[in-house]
Amino acid sequence: MTHSSHQRDMRDAVRNVGRRRFLTVTGAAAALAFSVNLPAAGTASAAELDARKIKENPFTLGVASGDPLPGSALLWTRLAPRPYEAGSGLPRARVQVGWEVARDERFSRVVRRGTATAHPEFDHSVHVEVKGLEADRVLYYRFRAGGWTSPVGRTRTAPARGARNNGLTLAAVSCQAYHDGYFTAYKHLADEDVHAVFHLGDYLYEYAVNATGGARNDTSRELPAHFNHETITLEDYRLRYGLYKSDPDLIAAHAAHPFVVTWDDHETENNYAGGIPENDVPPEEFLLRRAAAYRAYWENQPLRTPQRPTGPDMRLYRRLHFGTLAQFDILDTRQYRSDQAYGDGWQKPGPESEDPSRTMTGAAQERWLLDGWRASRSLWNVVPQQVVLAQRRDVPTDAFKLSMDAWDGYPASRERILRGAEAAGVDNLMVLTGDVHVHYGFDLKKDFDDPASRTLGTEIVTSSITSGKDGSDRPGSWNNLMRANPHLKFFNGRRGYALVTLGRERARADYRTVSAVTTPGAPVTTAGSFVTEVGDQGLTPA
Repeated sequence: MTHSSHQRDMRDAVRNVGRRRFLTVTGAAAALAFSVNLPAAGTASAAELDARKIKENPFTLGVASGDPLPGSALLWTRLAPRPYEAGSGLPRARVQVGWEVARDERFSRVVRRGTATAHPEFDHSVHVEVKGLEADRVLYYRFRAGGWTSPVGRTRTAPARGARNNGLTLAAVSCQAYHDGYFTAYKHLADEDVHAVFHLGDYLYEYAVNATGGARNDTSRELPAHFNHETITLEDYRLRYGLYKSDPDLIAAHAAHPFVVTWDDHETENNYAGGIPENDVPPEEFLLRRAAAYRAYWENQPLRTPQRPTGPDMRLYRRLHFGTLAQFDILDTRQYRSDQAYGDGWQKPGPESEDPSRTMTGAAQERWLLDGWRASRSLWNVVPQQVVLAQRRDVPTDAFKLSMDAWDGYPASRERILRGAEAAGVDNLMVLTGDVHVHYGFDLKKDFDDPASRTLGTEIVTSSITSGKDGSDRPGSWNNLMRANPHLKFFNGRRGYALVTLGRERARADYRTVSAVTTPGAPVTTAGSFVTEVGDQGLTPA
């Protein structure tokens, strides 16, 4: 089927369902089912395939784990003998997949085992919630399908809720455009000693990838032509995940560490806001696209059942605890936000952007966050989210502009969040951010226009894995941004990731960078290191 015929089918689906019915969850789910020919009877309707008949390795996308809990691990894989083909080389039949969890890599001490079903309706993905595990324990896992055994993954359960744990190391990553370079940073991250990796969005990009993988310029193979257009349909998104997740460095990082994921815009479409698309297409058509993107996201990520989408809606914001040391409130700043003011981009702030009714999170998520802070008994309250929270002026003059897609375009929403943290007695606030393809280190000020005002917390912004290609240590905007924003303590424009170590007395952030991503194999180095003290927030060089 051609790309143009896919788009015609989507419009036909919308017309058949009807606008009013479409704009309900049930109607959107029905439209999605109509457009991709899903069986109305549900996931039990498919025939069963004897896994012994699978003649090619079905574990080409590796394994993953996510959202660690004290007594539970979430394990993921997707059967895909041919991940660059629609259907991934499997018939539309369900497959039984065995799984094991052990204390050692050789599986001589297996602690749990069982069987899960890979349903064709979920593109043969498997999400196993393993319960009854010990808290704060490194564990190993693998899957079996017929005569095939997956690579071994390593995961880790969270400490018990009331445990007085003294240290926790995490990595923050974001923005991995396949067509902008190699995932070298993931190769290095796989070798780091971290409890969990927090992915802050743009795991996948909707943009076309040509036959040589864009800036990768890999002439050793030729990618199929169906990657060379923007993702629109469920099949498009599924295939694009097959491309991304077949990357060996990404596979290695997922196998080494549990991931905690949240999305930004490119998993669906650049700079969409709630139900409003970037481009001028009917809103019902965009919601159909959003439903396809959300479904493919869930299918391809180590997420638990509460995150499974219904049509164009998916509850991605959620809370995790690591003993009494840290509470993590993972946000979704894309699905519920008001439209960007002044047509998006960098603009002079004014009445439209400063309207107090504007929201970045939606009212329900904002209440959930503030209520969670009021109830928190953790030393550190960490907020993994997508776009820059701190004020970020582009020039050090009164003619400055602000990004309307970041929290600067929603200042009333930011004010409510920061005031809520202060009112809740959150003394050690840390925000983790992606999106901007550079490393930043910000102090979060009570009044960003007054450098002497109280520092309420810190914001660690991680650079991209690849997006923006190689980058530079000092981008062209470096001088202007450092002068315009005295609360900006660090700025580096190379690719990489951030390591954050939380302790009882202080936290430390190490900004890790690679020198190039347009060629493979670059070494990793630390471009900067900063600490912030418990009870006395603010970034200082380590």
